[in-house]
Amino acid sequence: MSKLVFATNNAHKLEEVSAMLDGQLTLLSLADIGCTDDIPETGVTFEENAKQKSDFIVSNYQLDSFADDSGLEIDALNGEPGVYSARYSGSRNMDANIALVLEKMAGTSDRKARFRTVISLAIHNEQHFFEGSVEGNIITEERGVAGFGYDPIFIPDGYEQTFAEMTADQKNQISHRAVAVKKLVEFLKSR
Repeated sequence: MSKLVFATNNAHKLEEVSAMLDGQLTLLSLADIGCTDDIPETGVTFEENAKQKSDFIVSNYQLDSFADDSGLEIDALNGEPGVYSARYSGSRNMDANIALVLEKMAGTSDRKARFRTVISLAIHNEQHFFEGSVEGNIITEERGVAGFGYDPIFIPDGYEQTFAEMTADQKNQISHRAVAVKKLVEFLKSR
């Protein structure tokens, strides 16, 4: 069975992706390979940040790797918070990030948004990218306790529940990360 390093320290992302892979490959975490470095994310696009992380593992550990960068893009905020989703308020405090989004959107009728993920796969000296997105709307107050990040204020199109009100299985069927991971898995199976 193939082994791949998922270049993330985010336990929630690791759980989500592991569940989606359903044993199709062995997923190694940064902890599994002894990586305690703070991998840089200095890009201005999801693609650049994802590539920085996957390339870091290949360069420093000589292991095939994939990494993702994800974020929330809100139309009324000109695509913000985007690549800065995790630190939108100036910190990595998600309560503060959500509060800032809700504050900036107060009184705004255009609530359209999307979650977008880009995965960078560095394997056999090749680079491949896989993208996923899910369209939806930002609500005016938090609902639900599951998930992470902006899940409590995002309702995907065609649903009445926020991501934070869904079970992990429900979210994993439709999420931006699920779409991108499915493309990644299909690519790996085809090789």
